[in-house]
Amino acid sequence: MEEPVLEPTDFDTMRVGYGLHARLDVADLEDGWLPLFTEWLDEAGRRGVREPNAMVLGTVGAEGRPSTRTVLCKGVDEGGVTFFTTTTSRKGVQLAQSGYASVTFPWLIAERQVHIEGACHPIDRADSLAYWRTRPRGSQVAAWASEQSRPAESVAELESLYATAAQRLAGVDEIPMPDRWGGYRVVPDRVEFWQGGPDRFHDRVECLRDGDGWTARRLQP
Repeated sequence: MEEPVLEPTDFDTMRVGYGLHARLDVADLEDGWLPLFTEWLDEAGRRGVREPNAMVLGTVGAEGRPSTRTVLCKGVDEGGVTFFTTTTSRKGVQLAQSGYASVTFPWLIAERQVHIEGACHPIDRADSLAYWRTRPRGSQVAAWASEQSRPAESVAELESLYATAAQRLAGVDEIPMPDRWGGYRVVPDRVEFWQGGPDRFHDRVECLRDGDGWTARRLQP
């Protein structure tokens, strides 16, 4: 039996237009990046973005090659953006090597994105533990079961790892936090707000750290 012939993807048919929003006002960023970010985050949720706190985390290893993956933001304040992960994972190793990261919030339904760049460092273990205690029990078991980023021979092996961890922790009322798990904070020195514009003439405004404050400027599309 002959294999079906797959037609090449027609990328031209995927083109969509933009234009939900009026032009950004640089003055909206006079008080820094956080107020507008919070406003956009809330709007993304109202527009139906699934997990609007999902962000693409970019890291760079010792060899200079960039790597990205999606993680969940678990806190934002003037100090930066917080997320949690296995510290011995690929991204954890790369963060230890470079000390810097970028994150992108891709709110495509809302025709908006926010890009944040800066130093990235582990948060205090006490703060990680406070968040750990809020996690569902199954997620806690999973953190013990998986040595994140290590190879796995099969699905059966993965299921066995989880089952073994669940059995080992079955009688533990309060599951402890693994030493290899914790939080990180990206401390911004650059934040860019992007929103789609008609004819691909998009709107971009960036905030740059300036001492203890911020300066904002418009960028060409």
